[in-house]
Amino acid sequence: MVLSLSPWPACAETVEQLFSPYGEILENHLVEIQTPEGGLVSAFRYRQAHDDEQTMNLIDRQQRRLTRFNPDKLDNKSGAVSFWINAYNFFMLAWILENPLKDGAWVSSVKDYGSWFNPYRIFKQETFDIGGHKYSLDEIEKEILLGETFREKGWKDARVHFAVNCASVGCPPLRSRIYTPDNLDAMLTENTRMALNTPRHIHIEGDTLYLTSLFDWYESDFVEEAGSVHEYLKRYLPEHQREAIEAVTSIRHIEYDWSLNEPANFPELRQAGSIQ
Repeated sequence: MVLSLSPWPACAETVEQLFSPYGEILENHLVEIQTPEGGLVSAFRYRQAHDDEQTMNLIDRQQRRLTRFNPDKLDNKSGAVSFWINAYNFFMLAWILENPLKDGAWVSSVKDYGSWFNPYRIFKQETFDIGGHKYSLDEIEKEILLGETFREKGWKDARVHFAVNCASVGCPPLRSRIYTPDNLDAMLTENTRMALNTPRHIHIEGDTLYLTSLFDWYESDFVEEAGSVHEYLKRYLPEHQREAIEAVTSIRHIEYDWSLNEPANFPELRQAGSIQ
């Protein structure tokens, strides 16, 4: 007798329930601290999670749910965008926890999964199963969340760049809450503002504005949404920063830090004693 799994209901209202195993992993092993400036820094305790016998069970449960889920039936922006952000962030996290070692040592960067010729191979691997289709992380981010179909539907949102997390120090912070249809808009705005309130994503030295490389790599998305990177920044920066960027005469991009987003790699968390 062959038992078949029933498909998971594919409606926006199920997103929170659908991702509850992933949410439990975040609740157990993600650390967040708010900086004095109003920014946010977060890191994931990979070794702690890996040693927790419940983690792999939660990953397996989450993967089974996604395998049964039909994303084609997500029929509104809040449901679809929250679903795909959670899927990206979960798959990135799960991959590291399931493949934590390289040459017998813990990986120190997602680039460890690549090669000298192709250091970013992990993002192009069609490995991650949703509804029986194998997706890559690049497909989820660039072809779905920021792709032409979502643009035509009016669902494309440049704030997504501050929500998807590539498990690196240079990324905007991963959140301890999953994205849901009800909290999507507020969390996208909050994460964008909090990321831009850290020097890792924006700071000024003299008359030069230093910006996260996200504004270099995905400049067209920010220009499409706001007319220019400058105007996009003004939407999310506090007043004193908006005034400060008016005086800059040049822009440079901050070298992206691909170190794994574990607590020991964040000075803010080391100072707060949150590196275990």
